[in-house]
Amino acid sequence: MTTTTIRPQNPGSSSDSFDDDDYPAYTMGRAAEMTGTTAGFLRSLGEQGLITPLRSEGGHRRFSRYQLRIAMRARDLVDGGTAIDAACRIIILEDQLEEALRLNAQLRSAADETGPAADT
Repeated sequence: MTTTTIRPQNPGSSSDSFDDDDYPAYTMGRAAEMTGTTAGFLRSLGEQGLITPLRSEGGHRRFSRYQLRIAMRARDLVDGGTAIDAACRIIILEDQLEEALRLNAQLRSAADETGPAADT
């Protein structure tokens, strides 16, 4: 016999935060440690517009897991010899392309479901 506990869904509850890739859980120091970079590198990604960390009430930067993954992509490009501004632009363009391809696939799928357009 299995028992299931039903928890109330409170937006912003701590249990929801653990599963949220966008929750700003990591301090600057912890984020730098986790990504194998420096605080200066993370600040420069913010200056380039690649990531925008949220700020705590005290004004300290807080990073999400999603932002850390982006920072690691940038670090890999920079480690490979790409300038930081170029690395940020590459990542932005890759993400825009991925989104465009996803939207294109959705539109094609919707068009296939409705059938060919009638000529008038």
